[in-house]
Amino acid sequence: MNRLDNIQNIYFIGIGGIGMSALARYFHAKGVKVSGYDRTRTPLTIELEESGIVVHYDENLDEIAKEANIVVYTPAVPADHLELVYYREHNYEVVKRSDILQIITESAFNICVGGTHGKTTTTSMIAHILRHSEYGCNAFLGGISANYNTNFWSSKNNVCVVEADEYDRSFLKLVPDIAVITAMDPDHLDIYGTAEEVEKAFIQFTQKVKPGGCLISKYGLKRASELNATYHYTYAFKDDTADVRAANIRVNNGSYTYDIRGKGWTLTNVVLNMGGLHNIENSIAAITVAKHLKIEDEKIKAAVESFKGVKRRFEYHIKNENQILIDDYAHHPEELKALISGVRSLFADKKCTVIFQPHLYSRTNDLADGFAESLDMADEVILLPIYPARELPMPGVSSGMITDRMKLKNKRLLTKEEMKNWVKEEKPSLIVMAGAGDIDALVLPVKEILED
Repeated sequence: MNRLDNIQNIYFIGIGGIGMSALARYFHAKGVKVSGYDRTRTPLTIELEESGIVVHYDENLDEIAKEANIVVYTPAVPADHLELVYYREHNYEVVKRSDILQIITESAFNICVGGTHGKTTTTSMIAHILRHSEYGCNAFLGGISANYNTNFWSSKNNVCVVEADEYDRSFLKLVPDIAVITAMDPDHLDIYGTAEEVEKAFIQFTQKVKPGGCLISKYGLKRASELNATYHYTYAFKDDTADVRAANIRVNNGSYTYDIRGKGWTLTNVVLNMGGLHNIENSIAAITVAKHLKIEDEKIKAAVESFKGVKRRFEYHIKNENQILIDDYAHHPEELKALISGVRSLFADKKCTVIFQPHLYSRTNDLADGFAESLDMADEVILLPIYPARELPMPGVSSGMITDRMKLKNKRLLTKEEMKNWVKEEKPSLIVMAGAGDIDALVLPVKEILED
């Protein structure tokens, strides 16, 4: 395995992925020659190109970096991908994204945030607090920070804040000084098989924490007694038995003000200018990290108040008295439940319309009951066809599996075009668009319809 100082030319297969593009930016910032392939041109790949990174969009051996001394691929790339096959057959060093993260972090102080949901916002918030307070960190995010319009930034301080991805067990290659676990709900069952295997992987993740390190875990996780570290804090939204929790929560013009109470300390009048009660809980985890690092209280509060969130995480595209349009990455039943609860807490007087695009046939098949239960919390639901991502269709699996299980009467199965026509006719006052597929490409058209 090459170490960082030996990497002079690096090639990424799937460079436009959110995690891959962060790594590409990291090496580009270090002066390494970076290039790569992706299937489609996106705003992310355009930004990479504009920064000087060469990206191409067809499987073409004439355009790959023959002089690369390391090749990185994402598990989403099929094994028969022309470029991947070429590099393997010609004995290049070919590694997964998680292997490169392992190399980057093995000599750093690492804050690693894992969880089946909540990790992107929590990671971004921690990294923002460290940057805003001038503590400093290298940030590898699973989303685009709205404050800085990027998923990566660097610092002279040898501290890495890393989103620890459980997919493909990637996070088990990391060695945290501080580990955070936001959730351990069943997900990626195409990889793990059972909920018990998911839980086992998170237990193994906590065993990777360095001696003398710190674990910050959401209160009430299954098998909590098996999650251990030298320092272990639990956190919760409002549960008094957790080590750190929120209190005295107030809503003001779409923002939250609250106190955070820990063992022997209280942070009063914390202001969070992003929606969703679940994001208060995410802020508790982030603030607990900052307190463990002994960052000053006023610096923590100033950073949280200035945090603008993560693109596609409770992101407002329209927000006025007559119309609300929110876009969110929620693609798991628990995420949808938190999203809809958060919307209800801020806009209790408005009819809540959710437009949801299920992500993956396997996830829809495994969690259809949970999706139905969460979506029943809305007043009105539009379900789009499943976004397949890396999967082939599964017999009998469709978005109809969810609507069939829903108790809510006001529900529809529509194509993308039918959905846009429906919005044009109905003009709902509060729309939440959710999903991890390509539903984000529909947000602007819906916004234009509403503003017309």
